[in-house]
Amino acid sequence: MRFSFVYLMANRPNGVLYVGVTSDLVRRVWQHRTGALPGFTSRYGLKTLVWFEAHNDIMAAIAREKAIKHWTRAAKVRLIQDANPDWRDLWPDISG
Repeated sequence: MRFSFVYLMANRPNGVLYVGVTSDLVRRVWQHRTGALPGFTSRYGLKTLVWFEAHNDIMAAIAREKAIKHWTRAAKVRLIQDANPDWRDLWPDISG
């Protein structure tokens, strides 16, 4: 089964946040970490994966991403802190 992922990147604890969706979390986070693609995350140095969740269906993942994008900043921070209170970089957990 192929999963899709919704994820949050940050530049530091309680810093700038970015929410995204992808079908290849390792590749996409690597792109953010290396600045391989120009844009918001490279401009603000968002290299830390602080939260993610897997979905069985890409459409469900896209809907979840869109919902989270409309949340308040405080709600996004709570989502991160509930799963990752130390804002630990989750890259080692997914990169093997």
